[in-house]
Amino acid sequence: MARDYDSQLLESVGVRRRRMRDALLFGAGRARRTADERLGKVFAGIAITAVLCAGCVGWSFLQHTLDKQKAEQEKQQQQRQAQRYAPPPHSSGPSGSSGTEKGP
Repeated sequence: MARDYDSQLLESVGVRRRRMRDALLFGAGRARRTADERLGKVFAGIAITAVLCAGCVGWSFLQHTLDKQKAEQEKQQQQRQAQRYAPPPHSSGPSGSSGTEKGP
């Protein structure tokens, strides 16, 4: 008889603890969440994370491409300016002599 009482007491304590834990985890709602709901939320979280990561990679690629194009445009502009301000090429050949040579 004593063992029956002890096992009932232990079982009721276990049930009470489980209910308290469930109330803490799941709130005041009596309906418990199933494993399927939790699993669905995990997959949804993973999917959202994957989309955010892909967006960050895409944004980084776009920024890199735009910076590269901007650097190329600046380089071309500097080359144009250098050509504009460069002195014209001089031809130094026999026909371009200034006549300072002494003849025989």
